Amino acid sequence: MTASPHPSDRIAAGTRMGPVELHVRDLDAMLAYYRDVLALDHLSSHGDTHVLGRHGVATVTLTRSPGLPVFDRSGAGLFHTAVLFDTAPGLAAGVARVAQSGLGRYTGSADHLVSEAFYFDDPEGNGVELYLDRPREAWKRDAAGRPLMDTLYLDPNAFLTTHLGEDELAAPTAVAKVGHVHLQVGDIPSAKDFYVGVLGFDEVLDMGSALFVSAGGYHHHIGLNTWNSRGAGPRAASLGLGTMDVVLPAEDDLGALRDRVAHRGGAVDDDGRTVRIRDPWGSELRFTVDGRG
Repeated sequence: MTASPHPSDRIAAGTRMGPVELHVRDLDAMLAYYRDVLALDHLSSHGDTHVLGRHGVATVTLTRSPGLPVFDRSGAGLFHTAVLFDTAPGLAAGVARVAQSGLGRYTGSADHLVSEAFYFDDPEGNGVELYLDRPREAWKRDAAGRPLMDTLYLDPNAFLTTHLGEDELAAPTAVAKVGHVHLQVGDIPSAKDFYVGVLGFDEVLDMGSALFVSAGGYHHHIGLNTWNSRGAGPRAASLGLGTMDVVLPAEDDLGALRDRVAHRGGAVDDDGRTVRIRDPWGSELRFTVDGRG
């Protein structure tokens, strides 16, 4: 019989994703997309860095970095940032605004059993998912209690016909925050060793070419795949993914993470308020405590 992991080996159940930083070339075009089309509020700015979100919660940080090369689509890095809406009318309005804008590119939609999702590329080619979770009590689960996911057809026109309302389209009120982040990596075993074995996320689904991990029974906070990037080595500096935030519930959880990573020989950059850790391909995760950044 395999022993259950000690609680100190697991990331805190209340862990959630925070904002994703994107290094961008054309700041005006990217602000037009995330602020004007996705209707995120401009929360703050400092120099060439702008933070956008809703209801005071940061969703994306845009940093103007014109000297960086374009992201190599066959390399490790961002697959998509997934923006979670809390209502179907909110999601429908977001999808409709993108469709009407002519900015970026629509790439598909899917019913994942646990969620309904629509996929786009932003004006600089960064993947964006807009999605809505089904209620947790409606999720189907396997014998171990893990959520079951699939990729089924979702008709975007039917979704909009059913849920789109003029009020939400004209003046959005729905919460729109990062629900999960999906990364391109070089191989799944190394990703599992790091994200499950070192960071302490729970494995939800290993498809061989993709891995989904979470905290607290969620369907996934981080997805990792090799669909375009099998065999990729460490990332070079480029446009696209900068730092992605992971928010822990309490100070003790941050300390436990710091100790766990250090015990396993991982490099930790600790400034006393946040902990920064790079995955095997150089993607940086910044761990903060809820209520401070």
